[in-house]
Amino acid sequence: MKKFLKLIIKVFAKNIIRFSSQINAGRYFIDQLTNAILHKKKIVKHKNLKFSFYVPNRLNFFRVDTFSSKEPETLEWIDTFKKKSVFWDIGANIGLYTCYAVKRADCQVYAFEPSVFNLELLAKNIYLNSLSNKIVIISFPLFDNLAVRPFYMTTKEWGGALSNFGESVNYEGSPMSSIFKYKTVGMSIDQAVSLLNLAKPNYIKMDVDGIEHLILKGATNTLNNTESLLIEVNDDFIKQAGDTEEYLKKAGFKLKHKRHSEIIAKSTKFSSIYNQIWTR
Repeated sequence: MKKFLKLIIKVFAKNIIRFSSQINAGRYFIDQLTNAILHKKKIVKHKNLKFSFYVPNRLNFFRVDTFSSKEPETLEWIDTFKKKSVFWDIGANIGLYTCYAVKRADCQVYAFEPSVFNLELLAKNIYLNSLSNKIVIISFPLFDNLAVRPFYMTTKEWGGALSNFGESVNYEGSPMSSIFKYKTVGMSIDQAVSLLNLAKPNYIKMDVDGIEHLILKGATNTLNNTESLLIEVNDDFIKQAGDTEEYLKKAGFKLKHKRHSEIIAKSTKFSSIYNQIWTR
């Protein structure tokens, strides 16, 4: 019954929009409504810091609304950063932790986000918080080496996740159900440093839904300069979890914490996923 009602509402709305777009007043109304949705903002505060983020859909409202509670371990980890350090946010999404790192620790941030749907909000959120001079957006994906590979998208929604580059697997290590894909250029962390002359990171956050271990494989030289990493790992994805541990221990890191919030713990879909914090 619910599906039928949703279908009826969808068809009705589509016809209203089609009819309205044929008259000047209707087009004006649609333009104003679209503009209002796209530029809707929400203000959040954490540790006496104030942020403003765009929330054009329910997913982004949820991300911003749970800023302090969804991944408190990530915020606490950023709180330990040395002032004016270099932070690589790999899988920046819409920029919540990118912006927090700048305001909290005055970091120079490299925000890696290859999703064409998230890039717009990432850029707008950085500008909205007046942080453009401290953040560099990098729109290509990271992998284990320089190559052209498919980028698999599972959603066209702003703020969406669970997409992947180079490997058609999801965060569980299972075959990915992508809605479309396109080819793009990716490179390793070491190549990004050497070819683009990027500053080596003191801190790395990595949340890329399943290829974290492959990115670490291409970071041998760069990790020598890194003090700490926060990496999202799925305990049930044996290859990802095992290789991540192997690469980081070989680079001289020790696992300090493995945590997730109550929001994640209560989720049947993501309860085996943890943020691992590795330090020297």
